[in-house]
Amino acid sequence: MWLSKLGAFLRRDFQIEKSYRLSFIMRFFGIFLSTATFFFIARLVGKSVNPYLKSYGGDYFSFVLIGIAFSGFLATGLNSFSKSISSSQAEGTLEAMLVTPTKLAYIIAYSSIWSFLFTSLNIVIYLLLGTLIFSANFAKANFLAAFVILFMTIFLFSGIGIISASFIMVFKRGDPINWLFSSMSSLIAGTYFPITVLPVWLQKIAQFFPLFYALKAMRQAMLLGYSFKTMSTDILILGLMIVVVLPISIWSFGYAVKQAKIDGSLGTY
Repeated sequence: MWLSKLGAFLRRDFQIEKSYRLSFIMRFFGIFLSTATFFFIARLVGKSVNPYLKSYGGDYFSFVLIGIAFSGFLATGLNSFSKSISSSQAEGTLEAMLVTPTKLAYIIAYSSIWSFLFTSLNIVIYLLLGTLIFSANFAKANFLAAFVILFMTIFLFSGIGIISASFIMVFKRGDPINWLFSSMSSLIAGTYFPITVLPVWLQKIAQFFPLFYALKAMRQAMLLGYSFKTMSTDILILGLMIVVVLPISIWSFGYAVKQAKIDGSLGTY
């Protein structure tokens, strides 16, 4: 039963994506341009950044490639749920879905799976382009650890995205969760540069952002081949964040739906 429902959501989202073929092509061309841009930036800075990258192998291009690739999961987590809800409200299908026998948690999950699959494809393309054309070095990669961290990241960012969607459900616009994580994570989570270049007080703030731990662990797995034991602290922190965030996200979305029904604004955006 749940597989057929999941398949229905995936078919719907695939048909929507396929209908915008030019956008589909331009997206992947944009990945190539982004990868090339950071390759030449890496050549520009040369070895001057090596002292800051000792704990990641010293290669800035490989470092930043993982940052721009995997930070896409944060954007997907923050935007896919609210985007799906907004589209369903605009199309008038949200209320219809909520009165079906499908549980609320399943509707939330199914609505975002396509976005995460598509983001995963983008990441594969980033890494392939970086490796095959621009000589990124992942020879030491611990792929098993990277996959585990990847799935943990998806669950964690999904929880944050559901909380973000809860604000959209109630307030329609003005989402502080999306604003906070979108605007701050790129600066202090280490997406484009190691946080050791930041002032000490900003480095301390960075430790409250999930993307910091996700990128740190992913880089250690992909660039240095660290074992689970070596990365146990960061993995444990990610796990604790998941345990806290996911229940809060499901509760907050259920509350938001209930509040929207009371206000009579469930089908409006």
